Amino acid sequence: MEYEVYEDNSLVLAAEDFDSSEFSEYHYFTSQDKKCISKLRAHGPVLLKGARGCGKSALMIEASIGLYPRSAEGTAVGIYVSLRHLDLLRTSGSKYIELFCKLVIGEIQKQLPEIEIYEVAYTVSELQQILIQVSSKLSKRIVLLFDDAAHIGRETSLSDFFDIFRTLSNNTISCKASIYPGVTKFGTRFDVYNDATVIDVNRSETASDYAELFVEVLNRRFSTSLDDSKFTKNLTKSDVCKLMGVAVLGNMRSFIYSCNQLITSINGSSSVTITHISESFKQLASNYFWPLLEEIEPKLGVYEPMVTPAQEIAEIFFEKAGEKSERSVLVLREIGQRLNKPLEILEYVGFIARKEVSRAMKSRGRGTRYVLNLCNITEYLEHGRINTVMQDKWLSFKDDAVEFHRGSELYKLELPEPLPEHELDILNKEIHILKKSNAYPYGLTDYMVGLLDQNGIKTLEDLVNTPDDVLLGYPQIGPQTFKRVRSTVNQAIWM
Repeated sequence: MEYEVYEDNSLVLAAEDFDSSEFSEYHYFTSQDKKCISKLRAHGPVLLKGARGCGKSALMIEASIGLYPRSAEGTAVGIYVSLRHLDLLRTSGSKYIELFCKLVIGEIQKQLPEIEIYEVAYTVSELQQILIQVSSKLSKRIVLLFDDAAHIGRETSLSDFFDIFRTLSNNTISCKASIYPGVTKFGTRFDVYNDATVIDVNRSETASDYAELFVEVLNRRFSTSLDDSKFTKNLTKSDVCKLMGVAVLGNMRSFIYSCNQLITSINGSSSVTITHISESFKQLASNYFWPLLEEIEPKLGVYEPMVTPAQEIAEIFFEKAGEKSERSVLVLREIGQRLNKPLEILEYVGFIARKEVSRAMKSRGRGTRYVLNLCNITEYLEHGRINTVMQDKWLSFKDDAVEFHRGSELYKLELPEPLPEHELDILNKEIHILKKSNAYPYGLTDYMVGLLDQNGIKTLEDLVNTPDDVLLGYPQIGPQTFKRVRSTVNQAIWM
C-alpha cells in the first residue's frame, strides 16, 4: 500500500526545513519543552539526547529564535549551526577542526552580517578568540547550538567534536549539541556527565499536557483532513491523539506519519473508530517502521551488520508483548549489555524507548525496562485489533513488563562483528532510491529523479555535492522544488 499525503505541510518532517515564517505556525511546545529551551539559552554546556524525529532540532531552533539576532531583546547571541556537512563525516584530526572552524565562522557572518571577521581560524583556540571578540563587540555572551552533531552510525570523528565542544565552553561561550542514542565515543578528554548537562528529549506520557501537545500538532497540520467532525464523545480528539502519541513513543515525526495513515484508514468515513486506529497502526508498522530498518542500514557505517540482529530482537519483543497485550519488556542487565548496539539501533528508529535503567526482575537479577511502540505490537495481537480494554490498559500505564532472562531466546542471540573502517554506503546509492516508497515516503517523483539523472546526478553523493545555483539553474526546478529536493536528500542521508 503506497503512503499518501493529504495536506501539504504533512511531509515537512525536519524542523530546519520550515521557513522562519512557518516555523511557529506548525510547532507547539509544552511546559516541559519550554524548560528544555530555557536550558539551551542559559549558561553551561548541554547535550540534547533523543531518537530521530523526537524534536531535538525544533527545540534548538526555538531556542535560537529567542536569542539575538533573531530576537532584538535576546540577552545572548544564539548561533544555530547544522553539522549536516559531508566533509565533516569524512575527516578527522586537524582537518576536521579546520573545517569545523570555517563552518562556525561562516554561520556567524551569515547570521550576524554587521560583524566583520577578518581572521581565519585553523585551531579551536583561534576560533575561541574570534568568538570572544564577537561577544565583546555585542556585549552579549555566545550560545552555539550544534544540530546533528553525532549519531549512531558516525562515530569516527565524534571524539574530535567533543574535544572542540569541551574546549570552546567557558563563561562567555556556551555550547549545546543534539545527539542520538548510541553515541559512545565521546573521547578520552570528555566526561559526558561532568562536562555537560544531558537532557533526554523523550516526553513523559504521564505529563498533564501530553495529549494537549499532540492535539495542537494535529490541529496545526491536519485542520482539514482531521477536523472536529471526525471525532465522537466515545472517542474524542484528545483520546485519539493521546493513544497515537503513546503508540509512537511520543515521537513527533512518527505521529505525523500516523495522522496521514489514519486519514487513509478512515477512507471517507464520517468518524474515527478504534478499528480505523488499529488498521492505521498495522499499516504504519508494515509501511513505515519495518522499512526504517532497511532505510538506515546503509547509514550505519561499521554497524551495518547489527541491523539483522536488531530486527530479530524487535520481532521477539513484539511477538511476546503482543501475546500478553503488554507494551513493555524487562531485559536482564547482562543481556542488555551484550546486545547494546542493536538495542540502540531500535531506540534510534523509534521501535523502543528506555524508561528505567535498573529494575528488579521476578526471575531475580535486575534489568532495563523498555516500552515498545504499539504499532508493531498491534500486528501480533489476537485478531490484529485493539479493543477498548487494551486502550484503557495502555493509557493507564499499568502494564506488566514481559521479562527476558538467561533462559530466554534473547540470551542465545549471537551478534556479528562490526565492519572495519567503513564508508557510509548511503552516499554511493543511485539517485533512483529517492523515489517515493515505503522506505522513503517523503521521496521524489519519477519525473524529478529522471531530471536529476539526465543532468549527470547519478548518486546521492553527486546530489549533495551539486551547488544550489546549479540545481536552481535547471528550468524545471523552482524554489519550492529545490527545497523539496534538498529536504529529501538530507532526510535520506542524515535522518
